[in-house]
Amino acid sequence: MLLTYQPPYDWQWMTAFLGARALQGVEQQDGEFYQRTLAVKHNGERLTGWIRLRPLAGQHSVELQVSPSLEPVADNVAQQVRRLLDLDAEPQQIAAGLGSLAENAIGLRLPGCVNRFELVVRAILGQLVSVKMAATLATRLTQRWGEPVSTPFAALTHLFPSPATVGQLTVDDLRGIGVQAKRAACLIGLAQAVEEGRLPLDEMTDAQDGIKMLLAMPGIGSWTASYVAMRAWSAPDVFLGGDYLIKQRFPGMTPGKIARYAEIWQPWRTYATLHLWFNNDWQPDMP
Repeated sequence: MLLTYQPPYDWQWMTAFLGARALQGVEQQDGEFYQRTLAVKHNGERLTGWIRLRPLAGQHSVELQVSPSLEPVADNVAQQVRRLLDLDAEPQQIAAGLGSLAENAIGLRLPGCVNRFELVVRAILGQLVSVKMAATLATRLTQRWGEPVSTPFAALTHLFPSPATVGQLTVDDLRGIGVQAKRAACLIGLAQAVEEGRLPLDEMTDAQDGIKMLLAMPGIGSWTASYVAMRAWSAPDVFLGGDYLIKQRFPGMTPGKIARYAEIWQPWRTYATLHLWFNNDWQPDMP
C-alpha cells in the first residue's frame, strides 16, 4: 500500500526522531524501514499484528506493509500511519505561516502516534527524565506486562500493555521497575480512566477539551497535557511556552511575553514549537 504526501519531507529528521525513541520489543528503526507491533479494535474484536513502512522519497509516498492479521483493518491502520508521520500536512502553507523560523527546514513534520494510550504513558514516564531513561522505563513496562506477539522480525516481540492491564497494577508493581510512586499512581489512574471510558483518548475531537481532561487528573501537568495534544491528537496550534528549551530561545523574556510573541505563529504554534526545539540558531526579533 502506498500513502502519498506533499513534499518536501525531512525523512532524515523523522527517522532519527522515531529511532531515538524506539521502544524495545514494540518498535524498531531498521535502516530505511520502521516497523512495530500493533493492536486494533474491530467489530468488538482486538486484532493484533505488525506494520512495516519505508519512505519512497522520489515518489513522495510511503510504502506500508500490514501483517495478514491486520488486513481487515488496513484502512484504519493506514490512517494511523498517516497521523504518525504527519502525511496530511501542507508544508508550504505551514512554512508561510511561520516565516523565517521555518525557512531552513520546511520539511519538518510533527511526529504523531499509532497508539494514543502508549503515547500518554510514555509522556508521563518521560517527566523530568531523559529520552533514554523514559524509553528504558517503557521497555521494562512492556517486557513485564505487554502481551507477547509473533512476528517475522526478531526485534518485535510484544504489544504495548493495554489500559486494562496497566489499570490492574499496583503502585508497588510499578515502583519495582523504577517508576516513582506518584508517577505510578498517575499511570494507574490514567489507565483506569481510559478503560472505563472517562478519558476517551481515541474519540477526542477537540484537543483543548482533551488538555482540560488530562489536567484534571492527578500527576499530569500542563507540559505533559500539551505535549499529548500535539502528538496524540495532531493539534496544530499548541505552544509549549513553559518548556525549558523553548524558554532558552527567548533570553530575558517572561513566560507572558514569550506567549505573546508566539501569537505571530498562529495557527501553527505546534510546528513553531518543533522548529524552536531543533533550530539552535534562531533568535527572536526584538522591538
